[in-house]
Amino acid sequence: MSMTRSAFPRWGGSHRAAPCAAGGILAIVVGWSGMVRGAPADAAAPSPSVRATLAQCLTLADRNHPNILEARAKLRRVQAQLTEARVAPFMQFQATGGVALAPTVRGNNTFSPNTDTSLTANLGVAWKTGISGVVPLWTFGKISHLWEAAEANVDLKRGEVDLTRESVRYDVRKAYFGFQLARDSLALLGDARKQLSTAETKLAKRVEDDEADPIDLLKMKTFSAELEAKTAQAERFARVARAGLRFYTGAPKLDIVDEPLRAARHSLRGLDRYLTAARVFRPEMRMVRAGIAASKAQLKLRRSQLFPDLGLGLNVGVTAAPEIANQINPFVSDRGNYVHYGAALVFKWKLDFLPAVARIDQAKAQLDEVMALDRKALGGIAAEVEQAYAEVIDWQKRLKAYEKAQGYAKQWLVTVKQAIDIGTMEDKELIAPAKAYAENRYKLYEATMELNLAMSRLAKASGWDTIAPSGR
Repeated sequence: MSMTRSAFPRWGGSHRAAPCAAGGILAIVVGWSGMVRGAPADAAAPSPSVRATLAQCLTLADRNHPNILEARAKLRRVQAQLTEARVAPFMQFQATGGVALAPTVRGNNTFSPNTDTSLTANLGVAWKTGISGVVPLWTFGKISHLWEAAEANVDLKRGEVDLTRESVRYDVRKAYFGFQLARDSLALLGDARKQLSTAETKLAKRVEDDEADPIDLLKMKTFSAELEAKTAQAERFARVARAGLRFYTGAPKLDIVDEPLRAARHSLRGLDRYLTAARVFRPEMRMVRAGIAASKAQLKLRRSQLFPDLGLGLNVGVTAAPEIANQINPFVSDRGNYVHYGAALVFKWKLDFLPAVARIDQAKAQLDEVMALDRKALGGIAAEVEQAYAEVIDWQKRLKAYEKAQGYAKQWLVTVKQAIDIGTMEDKELIAPAKAYAENRYKLYEATMELNLAMSRLAKASGWDTIAPSGR
């Protein structure tokens, strides 16, 4: 066994990490006193002020992780775009107005004491305002298809939020379980170093008294040095994992609660159940369905653009110039004082038929592309579910095997220790069973973490997040 850097997730990545290892030969005497919970006092940085469970870490990551916040901001943006699409067609009105100076003009269409000079000594204020616009009555589906496309875009962004959230939750679990394994390993190493130090002191005294072989003492010192190196390595991984959790959760002083690794509680069911869940709950499937709906709406929209828009045109306006005489004769043009209003059935028709046909072909091609992506996503997701399912079965079997191996090693260790107590064996015979017990105990921790990660991958692959360990 060896410790690898890939034990913990790279920030922002989602690759499958190798297990955090506490080292190869953990101890030769760890079975004497068993596992002691908690890392040694010198194993980690000063104790932070916040200790969180896995469930709390997941909640904090949902609330604070920048990738999730970014995805939710994008969702709010497209929701605002949907609101705009719903109201914009009925708000096609504009208001205009202005204020200007106008000369004093008196009289009527037959006589006026004034001339047509624009600037005179007598000037007054004139103003004009008006509102005009069109209320759509029939657009051959342009508005409704635009709404459909905008709604599908909202569904797509919701899927992106869920996809980002699932990825972040998996990374949080990976860091959390890795941190637990590192701390369990540190506790195992700490206990082994303590027991080894005691045994080394006794053996050194026996060597001085010519009652033991100096080679056995050298072997024990070699193991002690290896444990020191493995302890330093495990401490580094504990710090890295904690830093990752702090980044994911947005809690700069976060630490996890002091509890050992436990295997996932979910009882594995038939493969078909997870494949069905993936088709229903997987964010990618919802995103593909939303993409298909949006592409179909875009195709309908392009086709509807071949037809005109019919609407009710409305217009109202007021112009007032107190210094200009109001002409009440309807056959006289009066640009200074008048009120106008009206309504009419109007239409607007873009006659770019050839470009419109090309846009329809583009929409058809886009729909075919999305349909192909749907088939690809379905096949890829099914393969991902089957792979994750197989990994869960694999690690369940390994976990049971390591439980048996640890039990056998413990029986071996106890038997040898009893033989040493009655004098039928020498102390050096304890090295092999103690080493086997320590290694298999660590492998049991490692298999527990890998089973939890495999179950988390199955939860992510199937979109069934509740089957993954959540610390509740």
